[in-house]
Amino acid sequence: MLTLLHLLSAVALLVWGTHIVRTGVMRVFGARLRTVLSKSVEKKPLAFCAGIGVTALVQSSNATTMLVTSFVAQDLVALTPALVIVLGADVGTALMARVLTFDLSWLSPLLIFVGVIFFLSRKQTRAGQLGRVAIGLGLILQALELIVQAVTPITEASGVKVIFASLTGDIMLDALIGAVFAIISYSSLAAVLLTATLTATGVIPFDVALCLVIGANLGSGLLAMLNNSAANAAARRVALGSLLFKLVGSLLVLPFVHLIAAWLDKISLPESELVIYFHVFYNLIRCLVMVPFARMMASFCQRMIKDDPQTDARLKPRHLDTSALDTPALGLANAARETLRMGDALEHMLELYGKVMHGEPRQEKELRKIADDVDVLYTAIKLYLARMPKEDLPEAEAKRWAEIIEMSLNLDQAADILERMGSEVADKSLAARRAFSPEGIKELDTLLNQLTANLKLSLSVFFSGDVPSARRLRRYKHRFRILNRRYSHAHVDRLHQQNVQSIETSSLHLSLLGDMKRLNSLFCAVAYSVLEQPDDDDERVE
Repeated sequence: MLTLLHLLSAVALLVWGTHIVRTGVMRVFGARLRTVLSKSVEKKPLAFCAGIGVTALVQSSNATTMLVTSFVAQDLVALTPALVIVLGADVGTALMARVLTFDLSWLSPLLIFVGVIFFLSRKQTRAGQLGRVAIGLGLILQALELIVQAVTPITEASGVKVIFASLTGDIMLDALIGAVFAIISYSSLAAVLLTATLTATGVIPFDVALCLVIGANLGSGLLAMLNNSAANAAARRVALGSLLFKLVGSLLVLPFVHLIAAWLDKISLPESELVIYFHVFYNLIRCLVMVPFARMMASFCQRMIKDDPQTDARLKPRHLDTSALDTPALGLANAARETLRMGDALEHMLELYGKVMHGEPRQEKELRKIADDVDVLYTAIKLYLARMPKEDLPEAEAKRWAEIIEMSLNLDQAADILERMGSEVADKSLAARRAFSPEGIKELDTLLNQLTANLKLSLSVFFSGDVPSARRLRRYKHRFRILNRRYSHAHVDRLHQQNVQSIETSSLHLSLLGDMKRLNSLFCAVAYSVLEQPDDDDERVE
């Protein structure tokens, strides 16, 4: 039992090392890798080579597939070149299996030692992230050694030999077990390396090992389908195409696996190495043969998976791509784009509030609905950024992380205030048939127009970080406060003059002035973040 636990922990360490390498590479080169993928879609050979190169860097065809599916989901890449890139990724992961089987035991402790020094001493720099990559590579090499050590005593157990003895002859069953290996280990690379180790120790026959390798490739396709099960239709088509390519390849090769095993046996190489070479050339030949059929497969996948029914786009975030979280700069850019959508919704709410104030009570329901939509977007942004720990980010990105959180929170609070203002106007003015005085409604319109202008400028400052614009926004904030105070005094003067309309709406009018002042402060807070100065505006109620 303890030996089995050692084997499982070694496999887990291999998967974890692969994850560390992928995240480290994505944090350092993620934006460039995405640029390479997006620019290589015009020609199939370039797309194929891009898939190989990116997978060699991130150590995982699943990671490359996730990148590509995110592009397709956002309509940045067409389905046909995406499928070609995924075929290249399959070749890339096969080549890495060959590299990782060389005797690199001396390199593992060196990589871990150097990587830990760089990562701990310069964690938030490029060198620190490269140290993270070194740690991951060291763990991968160490895990491979541990797998060999753990498998050796297991293979000597008579019960294990009986179990694996059942894997002789039924090629479909053997392939299915290989697929299960890949799914359990969450990596076809780990499943293939484990298969090579079992072959080297004589636990499984050579032809069975080849079936397990084919099944492991099929299992990686199933993993892609599982990972994208909740994605949109465009992303699911990429995963389906990848799975079908693997399925077709396995069905074409499996009937001849015994002949291939007999032919490979004539080569004077250890069977474990032959397993790895078979894995490389099987994927290389399969993918090269499948590339010309990418367009046909894309058409078939589009017929199989129909477009998602159109729903209210405001209720669902558009830009929060989870595959970009490994590249903080891209993840922050996605969150910022979603925050700008909140700003657009706030601008529409200000417009609707103006209509409510001018006697259109039906707009109050739409105002409430958009407020709920803003809250949905804010929750999505908050949870998205929560998956990107601020303490692990470089200083500039950590500052941007805080700016996005603060801006989205301010916009969410502003939406709540606007919703309440619309309800109060509808209940206390329109329903009670109490109208604002002509002077009062004019003053409220002026403040509303200034609020809209300040919101637009604040969104520009948030997006660009332009210092002159931030200074201008700060001046506009103070001008709004002065204007708000002047209109408060003017309202009191109308009360002193016994203006009936002002008397009837006095409580509501002063409440709206206070709410507008708070809205202005929320909109303009981003200026102080850009200027890196404390907000000197006391928010005391006058």
